Amino acid sequence: MLLPLISQRLVLLAAYAVFTSSSPNGDQSSALALTGDRGSSADPVLVGAGDIASCVSSGDEETARLLDQMPGAVFTVGDNAYLSRKLRNPFPCYEASWGRHKSRTRPVPGNHEYEGGYVDAYFDYFGRAAGERGKGYYSYDLGQWHIVALNTMIDAGPSSQQGRWLSRDLSHNTRFCTLAYFHHPRFSSGPHHTSQRAVDIWAALARGGVDVVVSGHDHIYERFTPMNVNGSVDQRDGMREFVVGTGGASHYSFARAARNSEVRNNTTYGVIRLVLHDRSYEWKFVPVRGGRFSDAGTGACH
Repeated sequence: MLLPLISQRLVLLAAYAVFTSSSPNGDQSSALALTGDRGSSADPVLVGAGDIASCVSSGDEETARLLDQMPGAVFTVGDNAYLSRKLRNPFPCYEASWGRHKSRTRPVPGNHEYEGGYVDAYFDYFGRAAGERGKGYYSYDLGQWHIVALNTMIDAGPSSQQGRWLSRDLSHNTRFCTLAYFHHPRFSSGPHHTSQRAVDIWAALARGGVDVVVSGHDHIYERFTPMNVNGSVDQRDGMREFVVGTGGASHYSFARAARNSEVRNNTTYGVIRLVLHDRSYEWKFVPVRGGRFSDAGTGACH
C-alpha cells in the first residue's frame, strides 16, 4: 500500500514549479522553470481557467480535483475568487480548492478583484507570482514558448505603461511560439460580447506575432478560428482565442454567436490543458467528473 502513496508524492513533487525573477531590460518579467510532466512528447504543459472560487459553489472544488491529476504549470485568467457576504477577503475560498496548487500557479486579476475592493488581498495572496504589486502584468518562458500575462483592469493603451512594456517585451521575444492570457476576452458569444478593455491588447499581440490567447470573464468555454488584428479569419498568421471562464463559479447564458466562433459550451466546468511543442500546440478542454462536453485539437505556430 505504500508504493501508490510514494508514487503519488513523487508526481506532486515533480510538478513543482520554481519561479525566478529576471529582467534583462529592467521590465517586469520572469522565467518559469518547470520540472513536472511535460506531456507525451516531453514538452511542457500549461493548464488553467478563470472565474474560479465561490464559497457558494462546489465547481471550483471539482476543477481543483482535475488539477490534482495534471502536473504542469497552472495559470488563471482572473476573477480568481468571489466575495461573499461573510468574508471581506474571499481568498480562503480559493485556498480551499485551487490553493493547493498555488506554488505552480501564475495568475492574472479580473474585475471582481478590483471592483470587489480586494485587489490588495490578491497581491498579498499570490505574492511575487502575480507580478509587481499594482501592475499585475509580467512574462515568462515555458519550454520553447514565451508566455505573457496581462492585466485588463488597468490601462493597456499604446502609450500606457503596460502598453509600452508589452511592446518592448514582444520585441525582445526570441521564442518561436507565444501565448498570452488575460481576463477580458476580445471576442465572446457570452453576455459580455466584445470587451473594449482588450482591443489595444489584441492589436499589440497581433503585431507581435502571438499565436494563442486565453481569456475568461464570460462563464463559458469557447474556441475561435485564428483571427488577425481586425477579427477576420487568418489561418496562416492569426491568433486563436479561447474563452475559458469555466473554473467553477457559475455558468452564463449565451447571447448571440460571435463571428468566427467554432465551438461553444456553457454547461460544463473544466480546465484547458495545453501541451506546448516547439512549433505547435495541442489543446484539450477537460471536463469535471460527469461532464459530457470536451474539445481537443492541434495548431501550428507562425
